[in-house]
Amino acid sequence: MGCWKELLLLGLLCMLGESLSECGNGFNEGSNCIDVNECEEEQGLCGKNTQCFNTNGSFYCQCLSGFIENRGRVNFTLDGHCLDINECTDLVNICGYAANCSNQIGSFQCSCHSGYTSNTSSPINCKDIDECKEADNNKEDLCGVKGTCKNSDGSYWCVCPKGYTNYGIKRTACSELDCDSFNGNGGPAPSLGGLADILFMMRNSCLALSGPSTAGEGNTDGNVLLEKLFTATEAILSPGHLDSSEDVSGLLGTVENAIMLIGPQLTDGRTKTVTTETDVEIAVQRGKTPPMGPIHLTNDNATLDTDWTTAAGMGPYPGFALAALLSYKNLEISVNRSFDKLKGHEKDGVNPSFQISSRVVSVVVSNPSTQNLSRHVNITLRHLKDEEESAELSYICAYWTESGAWSTDGCYQLGSNATHTVCTCKHLSSFAVLMALYDMEHTFGLQVVTKIGLTISLLCLILCILTFKFCRSIQGTRTTIHLHLCICLFIADLIFLAGISRTKPVGGCRFVAAMLHYFFLGVFTWMLLEGVQLYRMVVLVFNASIRPLYLFLTGYGTPLLIVVISAIIHPKGYGTDRHCWLSQDGLIWSFYGPVCFVIILNVFFFIVTVWKLAQKFTSLNPDLSKLHKIRAFTVTAIAQMCILGLMWVFGAFLFEEGTIVEAYIFTILNSLQGALVFLMHCLLSKQVREEYAHFLSCVCTPQKKRNSDFSTTNPSSSQSHGSRSGQHTGESKI
Repeated sequence: MGCWKELLLLGLLCMLGESLSECGNGFNEGSNCIDVNECEEEQGLCGKNTQCFNTNGSFYCQCLSGFIENRGRVNFTLDGHCLDINECTDLVNICGYAANCSNQIGSFQCSCHSGYTSNTSSPINCKDIDECKEADNNKEDLCGVKGTCKNSDGSYWCVCPKGYTNYGIKRTACSELDCDSFNGNGGPAPSLGGLADILFMMRNSCLALSGPSTAGEGNTDGNVLLEKLFTATEAILSPGHLDSSEDVSGLLGTVENAIMLIGPQLTDGRTKTVTTETDVEIAVQRGKTPPMGPIHLTNDNATLDTDWTTAAGMGPYPGFALAALLSYKNLEISVNRSFDKLKGHEKDGVNPSFQISSRVVSVVVSNPSTQNLSRHVNITLRHLKDEEESAELSYICAYWTESGAWSTDGCYQLGSNATHTVCTCKHLSSFAVLMALYDMEHTFGLQVVTKIGLTISLLCLILCILTFKFCRSIQGTRTTIHLHLCICLFIADLIFLAGISRTKPVGGCRFVAAMLHYFFLGVFTWMLLEGVQLYRMVVLVFNASIRPLYLFLTGYGTPLLIVVISAIIHPKGYGTDRHCWLSQDGLIWSFYGPVCFVIILNVFFFIVTVWKLAQKFTSLNPDLSKLHKIRAFTVTAIAQMCILGLMWVFGAFLFEEGTIVEAYIFTILNSLQGALVFLMHCLLSKQVREEYAHFLSCVCTPQKKRNSDFSTTNPSSSQSHGSRSGQHTGESKI
């Protein structure tokens, strides 16, 4: 029995010893089982953005503040992930009133709205900033000299008095408005249709902008107003040219003032508007401080390079800066004059003549002091025609003054090629910057050729006039036509020789141009009458002549009617700065139009005449003598028309922008007119040559011999001479 108890006790002791020698998970093996701190032994056991907590024999994980477990559990082990909490969206109004919430990894940040501030960072407490009070404390002119600052919750706005505006931008300083500039008092001539509408529209817009405002809000739309402005400008320019320099100055000044008013109201930083007559690009910069940096504006006709410092100026900053480039697509026709102020451009002792060679371009900036800019403004202008500079051609830079004339003061050429000229100017205002073509006058040799050639032509025309007037054997309708054609050509050449280049005084130049217009038209009118007479001679069998009254009414009345109508419609078109001739802005067609009409009609008459002559030559009983004479008349008339018509082809180029070669061709052909008329109608005529021979024999034969000849004259010879003269007279009647 005792032995059994000992064995049982020994077994229990063995079992107890075995259990004490084995430790569970989370404990160290040994005689004493000690808990293992898993969080310390294995770093990053729970993953990112977590915190590890040890327990007796185990551990658990929790997400850091600002994170949440992907299953929403607070405690987890190794099968969880911590995700960032977006406090700005998950927690309503976490930053409070007037503050912005910015989410961060595991956190968030609050910042006050513009116009608010806070003295504490956490929790943030945003309060309104009184900008008006701070501006007063810092002695800042927040709303301009005349503006009144009104604080509002988180902002402020400027109240402008009458006569001032902030252009509808409430935090912009008040600028003074000059609405009287749109009154038109003492401005452009009332004849400029449509300009009064622009002035009325812009004045109403200006008055609408003028304070006092109640909420700092404007009541005009700058983009709509800009569109209306250039629609009205297009209506003025599209019918044609402007009649006077006053009209041009009025339009340029009005459009530039309008851009200055509209520009600050535009919603975009860059605005471009293109019409059939204009092309404008406007750049506007706004801010509390003047902008800096370059400005580059461009269109098909010009490029502007300047900077914002030049555009804004050094005066009080109104809260914005503006620069605009405006190109007029057809205005150069109207301003191709008024070169009186262009002096000092002589070359080799020759005074130049001028012509517009680019589109008219206006540059507008918000700088109120543009008469002496701190930096030069560069404008690159596209030539109307591609042509390199040469000994006869130079390009200069000029601008349109307020007095209505071109000037080069303060503008210089930086460089030029066949297509562009770069101009730099020290001043800008209500005028356009443009490029002028410097076309040298004709050389001394051309002047000598002109004088000698026209003198010979005048002498030949005098001989023609005397011949047609006093040579009785050739009297008839054609002779009358030739006589008055020569009279018109003689007077025209005489006036051309004496006054074509005398452009001063203006009134005298216009009179010379009108006389040239009249008598050169007279030449072509009498040439048309010659074609009509030839047509009647071959078509009509009887009564082929034209009554002298009808000849005079047509030959002198038709040119007079054309000149009178032209002078009434466009009186200032007579006389240019280069020649006392018709201007190239439309009036020139009052000459070329009738000339083309005469040439076309004469071509018709000559074709019919030649056709009828061919038929009569093939008839059974042709009057060959008469037909040969009509054929000769027709040939001389065609040659005369070709020479005179060809002369005015080169004359068209000469008066517009002719080269020295075209000038020589025109001068030679013009000088040949009198000589050719004398050759074709006098020297090539057998009747006239006989009359010349008879006249010379009477002049050269001594008086005594002539008396003896008269006393011994054979009656039969006298009778024969009389019959010959009568025969000649009869032939000339055809």
